[in-house]
Amino acid sequence: MNHRRTALRRLNRYLRTSDRILASWDAYTEFHTDLDGWPFDPEAYGRRTAVRDGDTAAAFAATRAEARQLLATARLQLQHLPADSTRKNWPGQLTILEEALRRLDSLDAQWHQTRAQLPEDAGPGTEVYDGALDEHHAECWSCLDDWACHGRALLDIQAATRRAGPQLPVLMSRHGGSRATRR
Repeated sequence: MNHRRTALRRLNRYLRTSDRILASWDAYTEFHTDLDGWPFDPEAYGRRTAVRDGDTAAAFAATRAEARQLLATARLQLQHLPADSTRKNWPGQLTILEEALRRLDSLDAQWHQTRAQLPEDAGPGTEVYDGALDEHHAECWSCLDDWACHGRALLDIQAATRRAGPQLPVLMSRHGGSRATRR
């Protein structure tokens, strides 16, 4: 149970961090775009967008390894919760999170291919590597934003499960999230 609690804390940390990143982004865009949303300095705006995307990806990294396990447990818990202690939007939110995670997996596979095709001397800090990484983060951002918008459902389902009592099942990972057993 301690591993699950740690995973939920990491998710909560991601949610708080992504809220701060988005608030900072909103403040930036408010002062650096015209009334139609066009940036005053497109180059600076693009650099700031890359920072937002990279910071969001870095914040999600700690949650990513446990995301699938968190989703599987929430699905199981939701099946066993009394109807009066659930919200109608939770199943839809879980589906959005699952789809976002699948898309992130696909984008990561593409990133590994892209990285393998870069010149040997293209590592972190080089223009070609950093440009490709910025593009990867930009492609991932909407999925990470889905997690920021809907990830709270996992915490809410866990809270409803705690309130319902110990009779509800929890998937427990024995091997760092790769295999799970029902308890």
